[in-house]
Amino acid sequence: MMNFVAIDVETANPDLTSICQIGVARFEDDGSYDVWSSLINPKNHYFDETNVLIHGITQDMVARAPTFAEVYDQLADFLNSRIVVSHTSFDRVAMTLTAEKYGLNKINCRWLDSARVARRAWPEFSKRGYGLSNLSKHFNIKLEHHNAPDDARVAGQIVCKAVRDTNLDLEHWLHRIDQPISTSEKIAREGNPAGHLYGEIVCFTGALSIARKEAAALAADAGCTVKEGVTSDTTLLIVGDQDIRRLAGHTKSTKHRKAEKLVANGQSIRIVAETDFGRLIKISD
Repeated sequence: MMNFVAIDVETANPDLTSICQIGVARFEDDGSYDVWSSLINPKNHYFDETNVLIHGITQDMVARAPTFAEVYDQLADFLNSRIVVSHTSFDRVAMTLTAEKYGLNKINCRWLDSARVARRAWPEFSKRGYGLSNLSKHFNIKLEHHNAPDDARVAGQIVCKAVRDTNLDLEHWLHRIDQPISTSEKIAREGNPAGHLYGEIVCFTGALSIARKEAAALAADAGCTVKEGVTSDTTLLIVGDQDIRRLAGHTKSTKHRKAEKLVANGQSIRIVAETDFGRLIKISD
């Protein structure tokens, strides 16, 4: 389900309460969207030449535009009780601080950072390249950067693509962005011969609640030999708790499907949820 709102703002100067443009993109479950935008008169704020160079909005352009307070009720209608996407926390903080400045009631919504989504959805963007401009080029999404409604639209489209590519819905992503980022760091290691699970050959799949290397270290300390992928000698496949809740068809990972195929062919593999595995490794001899 992809019913949410994406928002972006531009500011007149480095002060985040100097909002001079707001863009909102409202997405429906089928991925379609409509866009609303308005120039904003930040009143007593000056227009810094660097900001103007970035977004092209000048003081003359906003002279007859409404103030933030004057459009706030309309914004509240768009955002209240919705998931609201912004690319990085800039727009969220700017909205919050400006509302506080004008003494306006806080909008009741849940925020989802599309930059943090991108860093977890696609490993190549985990450490760099997750800016809106680079993501739009990579995924061939048209973007007029630093035009608030266009930035909002593209932030929303990035989230839609992440939902499709990972099979994690918006509710899952609200939790996933607070979990560690998976990296390509090698996690294979030999098990501790003194561990009570010595002899088990373990592989991890799905979104874990802790970093993959940390999970591997715990498993190895308990005696498990940890491998990167499912092989003919795998005895345990540990599945992230979020993934274990959606075990239907191709929502399972490639590793999960391979393990099930090996089981069907006679190999003895236990498929265990992360939480249950956590209990297993804490059991002493």
